Amino acid sequence: MSPLNLLHRTPNRRIALIALLVVALDQITKQIVLRFLGYAQEKVVIAGFFKFVHWGNTGAAWSLFRGNNGLLAGVALIALLVLYFSRHHFDSRTLLSQIAFGLIAGGIVGNLIDRLRVKHVIDFIYFYFQQKNGAEIGFPAFNVADSAICTGVGLVFLITWWSDRKLTPVEPSPSK
Repeated sequence: MSPLNLLHRTPNRRIALIALLVVALDQITKQIVLRFLGYAQEKVVIAGFFKFVHWGNTGAAWSLFRGNNGLLAGVALIALLVLYFSRHHFDSRTLLSQIAFGLIAGGIVGNLIDRLRVKHVIDFIYFYFQQKNGAEIGFPAFNVADSAICTGVGLVFLITWWSDRKLTPVEPSPSK
């Protein structure tokens, strides 16, 4: 029996496979950035809208808590433990839940690798709007790991919402 068949047999293995795929894609794309873009360099893809950048983030999302790389690495480790031990609360038996948790775990690990290896998270995807005066209004730069975390969290919210809707009894309308 092939190793991939074994990974597909249990929810935990599916979650691990998805997480490993996210980590691999995240680290491969970051290695490409490191190879082709110097630190703080940019490559415009669609002028006035999208560019690849090489920015380091020692903070969390939107550079919150900037300069706290070590603390945030610890928070990431705690988040992984909490995610692992609380996964049964979110019905990790469904494929959609397994995908969600795999995305979140893989994203956390991908950024944690950066925090430990290069002492900051490598962000490289940047969407922006260029104003007539040349100034840019942009969304914070992000990476594959960030995208996986956001997508996974969004799926958890949807799954929870769908579950709550199924459990909420429908009140009969009053007769007139």
